Amino acid sequence: MRVIDVAAGREKADLILRNVRHINVRTGEIEETDIVIADGKVAAVGKGYEGVEEYDFSGLYAAPGFIEGHIHIESSMMTPPYFAEAIVKHGTTTVIADPHEIANVLGIDGIKFMIESSKNLPVDIFFMAPSCVPATNLETSGAKITVNDLKKLKNMERVIGLAEMMNFPGIYLNVPEVVDKLGIFEVQDGHAPMLRGKNLNAYISGGIYSDHECTEIEEAREKLRLGMQIMIREGTLAKNLEALLPLVTHENWPFFSFVSDDRHPSTIIREGHLDGILRKSLSLGLDLVTAVRLVTINTARYFRLFDRGEIVPGKKADIVLFNDNIEVKHVIKNGRWVVKSGILQGKTDKCEHEAGSSVNVVPDLNRLKIHARGDRMRVIKIVENSLLTEEIELRAKIEDGLVVSDVVNDILKISVWERHKGTGNVGVGFVNGFGMREGAIASTVAHDSHNIVALGVNDEDIVFAVKRLKEIGGGMVVVRDQKVIAELPLPVAGLMANKDVESISNLESALNKFYRSLGGTLRNPFMQLSFLALPVIPELKITDFGLVKDFEVVDLFI
Repeated sequence: MRVIDVAAGREKADLILRNVRHINVRTGEIEETDIVIADGKVAAVGKGYEGVEEYDFSGLYAAPGFIEGHIHIESSMMTPPYFAEAIVKHGTTTVIADPHEIANVLGIDGIKFMIESSKNLPVDIFFMAPSCVPATNLETSGAKITVNDLKKLKNMERVIGLAEMMNFPGIYLNVPEVVDKLGIFEVQDGHAPMLRGKNLNAYISGGIYSDHECTEIEEAREKLRLGMQIMIREGTLAKNLEALLPLVTHENWPFFSFVSDDRHPSTIIREGHLDGILRKSLSLGLDLVTAVRLVTINTARYFRLFDRGEIVPGKKADIVLFNDNIEVKHVIKNGRWVVKSGILQGKTDKCEHEAGSSVNVVPDLNRLKIHARGDRMRVIKIVENSLLTEEIELRAKIEDGLVVSDVVNDILKISVWERHKGTGNVGVGFVNGFGMREGAIASTVAHDSHNIVALGVNDEDIVFAVKRLKEIGGGMVVVRDQKVIAELPLPVAGLMANKDVESISNLESALNKFYRSLGGTLRNPFMQLSFLALPVIPELKITDFGLVKDFEVVDLFI
């Protein structure tokens, strides 16, 4: 092995990074030294070597390439090549992705699309096999992934574990068809919001040792004590860093990771990726070495990626160079420059692999009519910057025997239209917190089954928005007076576009701008909208079956 001869000083290195401030995630030291690279690996750390290329990086920190432990690439609205280009500039060199968004639309074919389109990129993308497609029996998804499908996925390249097990009641109740999915993979990710006590013990006993859904410190503390890797999430919508960071100590740091889960293009441009989470954690008082550990060695160890996560001889030469403000200057992947002075090096393979779409819906104004059967009703209350919602009881506004939106009290009609199989299912309810006084918004991004979710002040605008999404093959749209005033087409499964981060961010910003022109008050309205159809997150949600609470369909009227 040539790397041995280089390490022994008998041959010149390919590349030497001189006088860096090496963040040693193993010992906790920050040491000024040289990093010696050969054949894509770290050959040595220390002085006295010669290289073909040598650079003096005095004053810059050198850290292992950042590792994202839990993200849905589809939520970036970019296909994998564009996503990789966007995040590698921020120091991310490895991603563990859960493709359950596209799996809920296109099944195994969708997962194959993600694998094929993530080859030969400046970022290594590994995949977790979606465990819950569909997530529940309370919605209509475009596909179903069975135990046998999971066994087949295990043999696909770069599939390394079982993705978040969202059906936590199915686990702690020991439901055979759910529990049978456990044990296929050695690494199994969790998803257990607010789960505590005996049911939490039962859930973990199935071999599920991570969770990214903690929102309160005592919940995270209990899960930590019971053996879980706590993935502290700081995404575009769900922001748990500030609440959970005080739990991280010098005694327990190996059992935490920073993850983003969902990261919109505008957030990547404005705040970065994992580098942005590092900056925020430092502003909240965490020390630099511990923070870096949470995006490198900790995540590598949890996912058993033992060839990366630290800068030591023999490991992959995945290295990030940044300044005191965690501004990424240079990135090396497998010993090669992929980012120099903030500029992407070389071209990323943009081979346009085919992925289908499904917007199979017949918009019908009559499907939105709600005949009054009482004057008190359940309403979904938005909790901004959270996936959680609340159930509130409010008085219905009734006109000519029909329940309609109540703009004065910010109660808007919301609907979920099944878009995969042409069932004609439409769930209708009401939501509080969007602030709109006119128009409608709609999206084919609606976790996790990704039916069409649409809300608005009047039925005509809602139906027009649904019609427009069908015409463009999926995406997001803002409508006023039955006219499109802003839209973001997402023709790849109704979830993604073959566009770069800047292009999608600009379209996303326009959507938010025109939403606010309708009176809207939320910072991230479309991401907030997308999670209203996710019945595995408390408290009250809506699917194409209707309102859902505690894994049951409930009546609108009380």
